[in-house]
Amino acid sequence: MKYTSEIFQRLSNGKFISANSIDPMSHAIFLDLEEHQQEYADYYAQIDFQLCAGDGYFYFSRKEQKMTVENKLQGLLPWIDNLDFLKAYDTSFDVGTQFNLAQMEVQLGANLELKDKLQNIFPDKVSNHDKLEALVASLVGMGFAEEVNEIEGLYQVTSAFHYIENIIDCINISEEVSDEIPE
Repeated sequence: MKYTSEIFQRLSNGKFISANSIDPMSHAIFLDLEEHQQEYADYYAQIDFQLCAGDGYFYFSRKEQKMTVENKLQGLLPWIDNLDFLKAYDTSFDVGTQFNLAQMEVQLGANLELKDKLQNIFPDKVSNHDKLEALVASLVGMGFAEEVNEIEGLYQVTSAFHYIENIIDCINISEEVSDEIPE
């Protein structure tokens, strides 16, 4: 357990540590976490953090009251739109996918539906380039993507991307509830 501080700094900010991270330090941390998962879990449990493992990634979770969980669901709403845009951009957009802003901008020019989706996500941004930069910044900020090549502006989707896909897949809206009209 040689990375307790580094793990806490990353995970306590809501970020992820992924198996396919390009950063050598992040990859080393992931391997150590994988090897000593129970020891790290016990260590962080003492300060009320639950170390969770997904399919190729780690994150922190905390037991929270219902109100806080509802707030987290509200925070997921933008990610539903982001994921919808990314899957419309490339139906195979998933862990390991590499992309760059230039390719995305070209596709926006040829696909009006895609352009509309992006507009709805970032109505306050003027240019498509600014909107795409904001989207990529949110992906990188959460640890769902990493920059592979700064010169080419090339990014790669990390294993943590499964987290947001799985969470959104779990959201079930009953047809009975969605058809109801509030009084």
